[in-house]
Amino acid sequence: MFEEQPQQELDSLLKSNPEFKQLYQRHRDLDKKVMDAELGVLPIDDISLMQMKRQKLAVKDRLARMYEARLQ
Repeated sequence: MFEEQPQQELDSLLKSNPEFKQLYQRHRDLDKKVMDAELGVLPIDDISLMQMKRQKLAVKDRLARMYEARLQ
Protein backbone atom coordinates (compact mmCIF):
# COMPACT_ATOMS: atom_id res chain seq x y z
CA MET A 1 0.00 0.00 0.00
CA PHE A 2 1.26 3.46 -0.93
CA GLU A 3 4.10 1.90 -2.94
CA GLU A 4 3.74 4.61 -5.58
CA GLN A 5 3.99 7.42 -3.01
CA PRO A 6 7.28 8.97 -1.85
CA GLN A 7 8.46 7.09 1.24
CA GLN A 8 9.44 10.35 2.93
CA GLU A 9 5.85 11.65 2.73
CA LEU A 10 4.49 8.40 4.11
CA ASP A 11 7.02 8.36 6.96
CA SER A 12 6.16 11.94 7.83
CA LEU A 13 2.46 11.16 7.97
CA LEU A 14 3.05 8.04 10.06
CA LYS A 15 5.04 10.09 12.58
CA SER A 16 2.72 13.08 12.72
CA ASN A 17 -0.70 11.40 12.68
CA PRO A 18 -1.39 8.72 15.33
CA GLU A 19 -4.73 7.74 13.74
CA PHE A 20 -3.08 7.21 10.35
CA LYS A 21 -0.33 5.16 11.99
CA GLN A 22 -2.85 2.98 13.83
CA LEU A 23 -4.90 2.39 10.67
CA TYR A 24 -1.75 1.67 8.64
CA GLN A 25 -0.70 -0.99 11.16
CA ARG A 26 -4.24 -2.42 11.21
CA HIS A 27 -4.14 -2.73 7.42
CA ARG A 28 -0.76 -4.49 7.56
CA ASP A 29 -2.06 -6.92 10.20
CA LEU A 30 -5.20 -7.69 8.21
CA ASP A 31 -3.15 -8.11 5.03
CA LYS A 32 -0.93 -10.68 6.73
CA LYS A 33 -3.90 -12.59 8.15
CA VAL A 34 -5.67 -12.63 4.78
CA MET A 35 -2.54 -13.90 3.03
CA ASP A 36 -2.01 -16.56 5.70
CA ALA A 37 -5.64 -17.66 5.38
CA GLU A 38 -5.41 -17.86 1.59
CA LEU A 39 -2.21 -19.90 1.85
CA GLY A 40 -3.82 -22.27 4.36
CA VAL A 41 -1.46 -21.28 7.17
CA LEU A 42 -4.28 -19.67 9.16
CA PRO A 43 -7.31 -21.96 9.40
CA ILE A 44 -10.36 -19.78 8.95
CA ASP A 45 -13.84 -20.18 7.49
CA ASP A 46 -14.89 -18.41 4.29
CA ILE A 47 -17.25 -16.00 6.03
CA SER A 48 -14.55 -14.80 8.42
CA LEU A 49 -12.11 -14.44 5.55
CA MET A 50 -14.57 -12.29 3.60
CA GLN A 51 -15.19 -10.14 6.68
CA MET A 52 -11.43 -9.61 7.09
CA LYS A 53 -11.14 -8.65 3.43
CA ARG A 54 -13.96 -6.12 3.82
CA GLN A 55 -12.32 -4.67 6.92
CA LYS A 56 -9.00 -4.45 5.11
CA LEU A 57 -10.61 -2.62 2.19
CA ALA A 58 -12.45 -0.21 4.50
CA VAL A 59 -9.19 0.61 6.31
CA LYS A 60 -7.38 1.06 2.99
CA ASP A 61 -10.09 3.45 1.76
CA ARG A 62 -9.87 5.47 4.98
CA LEU A 63 -6.07 5.64 4.72
CA ALA A 64 -6.26 6.79 1.10
CA ARG A 65 -8.74 9.54 2.01
CA MET A 66 -6.52 10.68 4.88
CA TYR A 67 -3.45 10.69 2.65
CA GLU A 68 -5.20 12.68 -0.07
CA ALA A 69 -6.66 15.16 2.44
CA ARG A 70 -3.15 15.82 3.71
CA LEU A 71 -2.07 16.91 0.22
CA GLN A 72 -4.90 19.44 -0.17
